[in-house]
Amino acid sequence: MAEQLRSGARDECGVFAVYARGETVATLCFYGLYALQHRGQESAGIAVSDGVNILVGKEMGLVSQVFTEARLAGMDGHLGIGHVRYSTTGASTWDNAQPAFKVTPSGAGLALAHNGNLVNTADLARLLGPAADKCTTDSEVLAELLASNIDVSLDEALVRTCQAVRGAFSLVVMDESTIYAARDPHGVRPLVIGRLPRGGFVIASETAALDIVGAHLVRDVEPGEIVAVDERGLRSRHFAEPQPSLCLFEYVYVARPDHRFAETTVYAARRRMGAMLAGEAPVAADLVIPVPECGTAAASGYAEASGIPYAEGLVKNRYVGRTFIQPSPSLRELGIRLKLNPLRDVLAGQRLVVVDDSIVRGNTSRQLVAMLREAGAAEVHLRITSPPVRNPCFYGIDMATRAELIGSDLTVDEIRDFVGADSLAYLSLDALVATTRRPASSLCRACFDGHYPIPVPGEQAEAGKDVLAELRR
Repeated sequence: MAEQLRSGARDECGVFAVYARGETVATLCFYGLYALQHRGQESAGIAVSDGVNILVGKEMGLVSQVFTEARLAGMDGHLGIGHVRYSTTGASTWDNAQPAFKVTPSGAGLALAHNGNLVNTADLARLLGPAADKCTTDSEVLAELLASNIDVSLDEALVRTCQAVRGAFSLVVMDESTIYAARDPHGVRPLVIGRLPRGGFVIASETAALDIVGAHLVRDVEPGEIVAVDERGLRSRHFAEPQPSLCLFEYVYVARPDHRFAETTVYAARRRMGAMLAGEAPVAADLVIPVPECGTAAASGYAEASGIPYAEGLVKNRYVGRTFIQPSPSLRELGIRLKLNPLRDVLAGQRLVVVDDSIVRGNTSRQLVAMLREAGAAEVHLRITSPPVRNPCFYGIDMATRAELIGSDLTVDEIRDFVGADSLAYLSLDALVATTRRPASSLCRACFDGHYPIPVPGEQAEAGKDVLAELRR
C-alpha cells in the first residue's frame, strides 16, 4: 500500500472462538472473522478440533480470499478459534499469521490467537532461552510459554503465563477439547462472550461478530479473567485483580460503529463526539461532510448540533485493501485518491466543515485538504473528534514513533498551516472521555496524555519505538 495510506493509526487484530457441538464451527469462525475484518487485513487463520486433532488453516489475505467453501468443508470440528491480523509486531509474512500452533512435549497440541502487544517480550524471551530463537512475534512467545509449561494442565499454564506477561492481551486459546479466553488485568482490548441459540458459546473481539453468527451477548471477559468452555459448559477464574484501562481509541477509530460496550454503542459515542465538537469549535460554514467511514457518525452529530446541513462530499472506494502493486512516484503523491474521491458538484463554492477521527502524521490530512480545494471548496475547516495524538501506542495499535507524530511537537496552529486548512480544532480530552459514559480512570488515554497504565521500558518509551523491534531483525 502506498505509504500515504498507512500514515494514520492502523487497526490491530481481531480474535474469535466458538465451542458448539452440532454446528459447522469452521463456517462460524469464517463469519465471525468476516465481521472483524476491519481489525486486520493482512492475514486470516482458523484452527478447529474434532476432540482428537487440531487442524490449522491460515494464509495471507482477507478472510474471503483465504477460506473458500471447499476449504471450510474440510475443516471438521466442534470447537475452533480464528484470527485476522494487522502486523503491529513482526513482519507481515505467512510465518507470523495466526493462530500460532505448538505441540507440547507430551504430544498434545495448542493453538493461540492474540490481540494486543506485550511490553516485556525481551524478558520473556530470556526466560524461554533457546526456544525463543524461533519466535518472531509476541504471540509466538505467548504460545511457546504455554507449551513450555509441561508439568501442569493448560488451565494452570494459562494462569502462569498471564501472570508472567505484561502488556495488552486479549487471547483465545484451544487444545483438542477446550477453548479458553483471557484478558489482561487492564482490559486494554475488548473481548466479549456470547451464547448461541442452540447451545454453545462464542468469544470475540467485538459484538458484531456475535451478531453475525446469531449469538446473544452474555458479558465481557473481565480484565484479569480466564474463561474456559468445554463439554461441561463455561467456567471462569481470575489470575489478577482488575485495573480497567480500556483503550479510548477503540471508540474513536478502531471498533465498528455497531460494537456495544456496556455503557454505549460506538455509534452513539461518535455522534456525541461530533455534537460536543460543534459546541467546542463552532464555525460559519455551508456544509458538514465526513471523512468516511469513521467520521460519518460524528459529522452527523456535528451537523445536528450546529444546524449546518450535512452532506456526503467524499466517496470511499470500499474495495481498497492492502495492495502489493506500488504506484509510480507521480501517483504516490496522490495516494489518498485510491481511497477517496470528491463530489465536485456538492463541494464547489462551499465552506466546508470536514470531520475526521484523528491526525497522526498529517500527510493524509494535507492531501485531503488539497483535494477538496481542487474540487472547488471555498473554505476547509478541519474538525477532529479526538485530541492531538502526542504519544505512540505500545498496546496494539500501530502508530508512528514519537518523532513522526505531528502532534508531539507542533501546536494546533502549526498543524493547521502544515495541512493547509482554513481552521483546525480538536475535541478536548475531557469531552472525548465524556462521550464514552465511562470514568476517565477506567480508560487508557496514553496516546493523548502520555500516562501509560502499563509501564513501558524507559528507553523504548523515550524513543517511541516498537517494543518488539528486536524481533523484526
